[in-house]
Amino acid sequence: MTGRGWWLALWVLGVASAAQAEEKKFKACFIYVGPVGDIGWSHAHDEARKLTLKELPWLETQHVEAVPEGQALPVIDRLVKGGCKAVFATSFGFMDQTLEAAKKYPDVVFAHATGFKRAPNLATYMADFYQLYYLNGLMAGALTKTGKVGYVAAFPIPELKRHISAFALGVRAVNPKATVNLKWLNAWVHPGKAREAAEALMAEGNDVLAFTEDTATVAQVAGRKKVPVFGHYSPMHRFSPDFVVSGQLVHWEKIYIDFLKKVRDGSYAPGKLQDVDYWWLLREGAVELGAQPGMPINPKWVDALKQAQMTVEGKPVSVHDRVMALLKDMSSATPAFDPFQGPQVDRQGKERVPAGKRMSIPELNQMQWVVPGVVGPVADEPR
Repeated sequence: MTGRGWWLALWVLGVASAAQAEEKKFKACFIYVGPVGDIGWSHAHDEARKLTLKELPWLETQHVEAVPEGQALPVIDRLVKGGCKAVFATSFGFMDQTLEAAKKYPDVVFAHATGFKRAPNLATYMADFYQLYYLNGLMAGALTKTGKVGYVAAFPIPELKRHISAFALGVRAVNPKATVNLKWLNAWVHPGKAREAAEALMAEGNDVLAFTEDTATVAQVAGRKKVPVFGHYSPMHRFSPDFVVSGQLVHWEKIYIDFLKKVRDGSYAPGKLQDVDYWWLLREGAVELGAQPGMPINPKWVDALKQAQMTVEGKPVSVHDRVMALLKDMSSATPAFDPFQGPQVDRQGKERVPAGKRMSIPELNQMQWVVPGVVGPVADEPR
């Protein structure tokens, strides 16, 4: 064979090898409840998808955005027919239809974010913020002058009840008479309603705001009124550099990379997922305290938080130092502190967590009650 012939043969083999490698790629698909440009929940999942794609060269992905809750099954049907071998359903309201899809497609791997229903081929996962909300609450309790902290909330599901309660516990650890006042949107993405709710809360005397809504609207509205605010899910410092004090940041890629590697090596497969439930927190690096990555507290608010005092085990401590100490503790392998350690009662006065106990993951995941200090109607609250 001539030299040119050898090169041709090698080229053909290279093309064939590349084609085979391409064929072997594993396809994972993601379903989002909001648009990926929402700067909140769905945006964070999509950023994690991109990071996961960079990390795993054998992976290909597809995503569908702005899927209404209750309409996930037809989307899953299309994705499975398109070759998806793993499907991530990333909103609580997708839970029942994801379970239905898992039964319909027993050879496909499914994972549902924030839910609690599993199957042999359906796992659950959560990068949860309740620790961060407690820390945000400490700061909010220190910064409020009126004793009224406003919260713009999406839906009254267990996740929000858990986060709002952790936030209120933090607020009241610093300011025992303060309240956390709710305005419900009944929407994940609704800038108009979010703006109206934020403005109404401020008009009612709430001088610090937090929120669960998948745009930067509340942060922007608060900034224009010079009201301190806590970002949600995505870095929000840039939307109000002087008034975003801190917030909750997520690293879903930590879970996606770990999960897909285990699917790849066979550790996770249909028939093996019934008991797979990721509940990753600060310790696992799945969440981060901050107005933006690497900024746990906006420098513009550090002095105010250092001057603010609270009592811890009978001793005065600056709120700043308490936040940083608890952040270090809850990021450790064996945290000594948990926001929901007992004794803890709900706002009806009923004991929910006995002294010396902590809430289990299933209890946190299905939490319907809220703590004292939360003001406003809460659907499905036990009496």
